[in-house]
Amino acid sequence: MSDRTYLDWPFFEARHREMAAALEDWCGAHLPVDHGDVDAACRGLVAALGAGGWLRHSGGSLDVRTLCLIRETLARHDALADFAFAMQGLGMGAVSLFGTASQREWLGKTTSGEAISAFALTEPGSGSDVAATSTTAVRVPGGWRLDGVKTWISNGGIADVYVIFARTGEAPGARGLSAFLMPADVAGLRVVERQEVIAPHPLATLALEGVTLPEDALIGEAGAGFKIAMSVLDVFRSTVGAAALGMARRALDETLHRVRSRKIQGLALAEMQMVQGHMADMALKVDAAALLVYRAAWVKDQGAARVTREAAMAKLYATEAAQEVIDMAVQLHGGEGVRHGSVVEGLYREIRALRIYEGASDVQRIVIARSL
Repeated sequence: MSDRTYLDWPFFEARHREMAAALEDWCGAHLPVDHGDVDAACRGLVAALGAGGWLRHSGGSLDVRTLCLIRETLARHDALADFAFAMQGLGMGAVSLFGTASQREWLGKTTSGEAISAFALTEPGSGSDVAATSTTAVRVPGGWRLDGVKTWISNGGIADVYVIFARTGEAPGARGLSAFLMPADVAGLRVVERQEVIAPHPLATLALEGVTLPEDALIGEAGAGFKIAMSVLDVFRSTVGAAALGMARRALDETLHRVRSRKIQGLALAEMQMVQGHMADMALKVDAAALLVYRAAWVKDQGAARVTREAAMAKLYATEAAQEVIDMAVQLHGGEGVRHGSVVEGLYREIRALRIYEGASDVQRIVIARSL
């Protein structure tokens, strides 16, 4: 990696710098992995990240700067490794922040790599509009009965445990949702479809047909599901920006190598003024994204109850900027940039989804505007 000076910024402490250096060594020895069988690759990555001790940062007491540094580093080496790490944290985020002692026993399994977790919020009719959630949870003797459909669920079909959001009806709209902890082996849970996307990840549509959960499956209070979901996204939304930042840094590094070594009429691309201008724009976007990401993470780690505006700015800018940086990397690689299997071609496919999941870019613009 050409530039690590950002680790000297005052957002970080010595422990962050030491962790980042150790993770860099680990990534060099373990990544990238073969993506041929995506399910197997994700299971292997979760096990390896657990064995390496990295998943201990994904649950329990959450340090957002650490989460962002890990996601940035993993994404720079292998986007699927970033996905595997991120979902262990996001999947159990509600339990880390609001879970009971018995619910938090699952964290021992997810942070060791023994179990895979998933966050099941999205539905066919409610993506960005969480208040439109239609999955229901009705009280029955001894617990709850859940019925509905969840879709675009990361780790769907391979997860061992899900956090499910359902309508319990305490109030209209978003105020009538609750969160539940659901093991994957419950009766009535069915994988309807495995979804294929441009950068393969384990994704699925799930049907809940008379799923019965005990009373203690409820996370937090009934009717607090929207607050729980937004609190989890408040922590992890900045880390999406960090993953995008890692991909952008890799694209910049690959392009630096390309323009230094590629010659046209005896002149290296790096010596051409127009190419220098593009490289300057790429470097500027990378640094601006990093400042926004680590500002949001630092503010949250200082004890702010909510960082909705800061996290929205970080997620929006970092993902949009990374798309632009990677697009220019493809352009400056020429034909090599669109060759299937090249680094920048892979980054081009991987970055696109980050502008959609955990709050699409236009949703982040609305969040920022409302904060004004």
